[in-house]
Amino acid sequence: MKIGCPKEIKPQEFRVGMTPNAAQEAVARGHEVIIERGAGLGSGFDDDAYVAAGARIVDTAEEVFATAEMIVKVKEPQAVERKMLREGQVLFTYLHLAPDPEQTKDLLASGCTAIAYETVTDANGGLPLLAPMSEVAGRLAPQVGAWTLQKANGGRGVLMGGVPGVGPAKVVVIGGGVVGTHAARIAAGMGADVTVLDRSLPRLRYLDDVFRGQFKNQYSTAGATAELIRDADMVIGAVLIPGAAAPKLITREQLSTMKPGAVLVDVAIDQGGCFETSKPTTHADPIYEVDGIMHYCVANMPGAVARTSTIALGNATMPFMLALADKGWRQACQDDPHLLAGLNVHAGQLTYYAVGKALGIDVVSPSVVIKG
Repeated sequence: MKIGCPKEIKPQEFRVGMTPNAAQEAVARGHEVIIERGAGLGSGFDDDAYVAAGARIVDTAEEVFATAEMIVKVKEPQAVERKMLREGQVLFTYLHLAPDPEQTKDLLASGCTAIAYETVTDANGGLPLLAPMSEVAGRLAPQVGAWTLQKANGGRGVLMGGVPGVGPAKVVVIGGGVVGTHAARIAAGMGADVTVLDRSLPRLRYLDDVFRGQFKNQYSTAGATAELIRDADMVIGAVLIPGAAAPKLITREQLSTMKPGAVLVDVAIDQGGCFETSKPTTHADPIYEVDGIMHYCVANMPGAVARTSTIALGNATMPFMLALADKGWRQACQDDPHLLAGLNVHAGQLTYYAVGKALGIDVVSPSVVIKG
């Protein structure tokens, strides 16, 4: 199979969809790997590293899309990239379609087969291709939140860990999954007073057992959330409903109850955000203020630490990418129901229920689609 990897063009996106190690593995299996010139530079991989791995370097994204049978990326294809997709071509990347009707419309019109990293599952009910970036984003969230809390950036001027005689920042993490757990761990490590909210009692018990009081936890209700955010210096939104739009857990009206200069970090922004006042931002202009509350809503947070993120993502995606290349997408999905769960679009049909529900589009079962 001809596997193509273009350079990411989303603003301040420095990751790359394929590492030289992944390229080497694919070439060793008899596949042809086509890399756009400079695609890996943001992650510290020069063209020579790909050539040494056996890949072919081309000058433009147009050449990659025109030649490759499968496109491997990081972020959802931008409008100019969607125009280059074609019928029968496989797209393997993050999509986050539920809050993005324009992308969904274009992918359906292209006739391509689109498999989303974020909806591929595993035997434990997890999301193995989302998990590494959730880990990165979770660990970044307190770091960028602490920066936003600085007075020069519009925040309250509160130090995460305080100092002797001055209490630490109060941090509320909404969601105790992968993002929330990593966010709570780092925030607590910075010395903050951390509370995690979640609606799963087994998850809360797990967090309590594993972290042994490093941070507090509480069952998530609207009342508990409203009470905790009133006193919070930072709130980290870490709620995920696989493939679906994130629920809005803090309303604009509630901002008036919060401390002026408090910070909201919305890690769910790729899925539409879990605060009513959230809107996507970029690393170039990451924060904005609404009613005295600072918002950090960068839609590709892991791109800030591109090398770590690229290697972590590549480790997770490579086995699935190789299966798709070795067997073809249809056989690979027939053999692996967890990979089949990643199928979102095929030949003008939507195949993921949560996206269809969010966008009001009819859905065809993926199990029907793979039968041809």
